[in-house]
Amino acid sequence: MATRTRVERTFRGISERLAIRYLTNLGGERVDEETVEGDGWTATISSDTVGIGPSLTLTEVTVVFEGDSKTLEPLVEDFAQKAMRAGG
Repeated sequence: MATRTRVERTFRGISERLAIRYLTNLGGERVDEETVEGDGWTATISSDTVGIGPSLTLTEVTVVFEGDSKTLEPLVEDFAQKAMRAGG
């Protein structure tokens, strides 16, 4: 039996729209403006603008993944690889 797990990750340089697209490409279905659900998992997306140095800002997207631990591990890894290629 898999354990219910919560994983929170932040990614800079991608948009909420792009995060939702990645999650739907990974098998999820958009539920509302900030939630995508897949088989055994849910991801909630939020974003904020963060300052980098005195004059540069970036969008920082936070994704909270919740679900079975066996399902989340590969999902979070796959999402992170997509996000790193896009944003950084």
